[in-house]
Amino acid sequence: MAGTRAAIRYAKAILDLANSKGVAEAVDTDMKSIALTISANEELNTFIQNPTTRVEVKEKALLEVFASVNGVTKGLFHLLFENKRFEILEAVASEYVKLFDESNGIEVAKVTTAFPMDAALEAQVLASIAKLSDKKITIEKHIDPSIIGGFILRIGDKQYNASVANRLQVLKKELSN
Repeated sequence: MAGTRAAIRYAKAILDLANSKGVAEAVDTDMKSIALTISANEELNTFIQNPTTRVEVKEKALLEVFASVNGVTKGLFHLLFENKRFEILEAVASEYVKLFDESNGIEVAKVTTAFPMDAALEAQVLASIAKLSDKKITIEKHIDPSIIGGFILRIGDKQYNASVANRLQVLKKELSN
């Protein structure tokens, strides 16, 4: 868990720096992109995690892959280079996004649907969210065909299950009684 604690420390430091320079939102966009790119790209993740690859090579590669990022984000790469901690980059990026959202009163709603959401379903989900939270909400979409239809909404520790699979489960219980 030491990696996580370190990631939180780095994320807090980067958020403080980004806030002081007025670029916290731009850095948030960078961090979302970095976390997504590393988690979606096995080759990049393996490269970053490889202890035999020199840190200079890792920093140079990251500056090429993420050439358009903010100067503060590039500063994070250099900090990880100096401390030989590139393996925690994805964790730092994820922690930054969480801290940024918290500090801006934004809550993440995880919405699971059986298939990609259309505008009507998204409006229905947003209406359900308004009942559960008075904060600004960003939606994180997941697809799970096993729920058959409808949606499952999770905000923090609250969950609203409007999936067809859940309704069938409830119906099955009622019929067995």
